[in-house]
Formats: sequence, C-alpha cells, structure tokens
Amino acid sequence: MTKIAAILFDKDGTLLDFDRTWEPVNRRASLFAAGGDPALADHIMRTCGMDPETGKTEGGSLFAAAAPSEIVAAMVEAGAPFSIEELTVAINRMFVEGAAHAVAVTDLEALFARLKGRGLRLGIASSDNEASIRRMAENMGIMPYIDYIAGYDSGHGVKPEPGMIDGFAAGHGLDHAEIAMVGDNTHDLHMARNARAGLAVGVLTGTSDRAMLSPHADHVLASIDDLEGLLDRLSAS
Repeated sequence: MTKIAAILFDKDGTLLDFDRTWEPVNRRASLFAAGGDPALADHIMRTCGMDPETGKTEGGSLFAAAAPSEIVAAMVEAGAPFSIEELTVAINRMFVEGAAHAVAVTDLEALFARLKGRGLRLGIASSDNEASIRRMAENMGIMPYIDYIAGYDSGHGVKPEPGMIDGFAAGHGLDHAEIAMVGDNTHDLHMARNARAGLAVGVLTGTSDRAMLSPHADHVLASIDDLEGLLDRLSAS
C-alpha cells in the first residue's frame, strides 16, 4: 500500500459528537422551517431522518449525510412555507451559528497536533457549508493544523462524488492513494472509493453502526482516538 501522507476528515459524527452538536440545531431549524407549527416541525424532522421523540438521527438520512441544499429542498417539499432560496439562507445561518456550540468527540487540538507532528497533511470535507466548518475549526483550536477545507459550497461538488478528495490532492501535490478518508457515514466511504483514495476508514461516533460501514471500509474504528494506532500498524506492516 502507498504510504499515507494525508488525512481528510468528515466533520459531523467524526470530529464532532453528532447528537450533542446537531440535535438542538436541527430542532430549531425544523421549527423555523415549519413556520413555528410544532406538528409540521415533527413531520419535517422525520422527513430529514430525525426522531422528534428521541432526538436520534438515522444513518444515511438527510440530516446525517446531505448538503444543506438537499435538506432545504426536502423541507420545502414536506410543507415548509418558504421558497428554497430564502430557507437556504436561514438554514445556512443556523448551521454556522450551531458550529459555535459544537461538541468534539475528543481533544481535537491535541490529536491534530500529533498528526501534524507525523508530517501528515490534514483536511476537513463536510456536507455542511464552508463557513460552518471554519467556525468550528477556529473554536476548537485546530485551524493552524488544517491544510484544506471543503464544504458543499466550496466548488468541489458534494459527497459521494470524488471532487472534495480531488481538490485536496490537486491543491497539495498528493496522489489520491496517499489520502485516507475518515468518516462516519457510507457517503464518506463511497467518496473515498470514487476518488480511489488510499484508505477508507469508518468511525462509530456518528449515526452509522459497524454493519452499515464495514462493507465499504478498509477499517472501522470506535473513534478517531484509534487512528494513530491504525497508522502505526499500517506503517509497521
């Protein structure tokens, strides 16, 4: 296997605790999209893959995996009394605001510093908007370690298309086989395969379980805390 020289992380469910970060944001977004109607808000939440009773989000659902543009289109189709254009502006704003209150799955600053110390290039590729990714990275103290950021609106396309990985490779002189993609959803792993990345790594801190990820991943880890151990094993093999 080609030596891994770069790691591209998904954001939500990979770097961030999905439910603790996004349940309150998605509730607010759904109620706003419903024009304040609680029954319609519950319907919108279910449409987007979140159980309004438990707050749990289904793996592979719109809230778990889709770009805001796709989420907004589904909300409008479900009955939100807004145009797609005006609701997109509002939802993107809420997602950026939500990033300010994100809950990390581990000490991201310490982890990113150690990974950077290994000489790795690091990036984040998310279905969220780029402004939200940047705000999260700044708040978590990891921006100095990040070489590349791609959101759904950054011009590289959306997951599971290969464009976000293509952009990372092209912008930093990397071979696709030198990039490890780490994510909590199958669309992250499919993006890795579509781009012919060197590694597709699933993590269990998001909305997908091992049975969902294993058929599409080279490795499935409990969390990104296990990533350094995986890199050590791979380099020793």
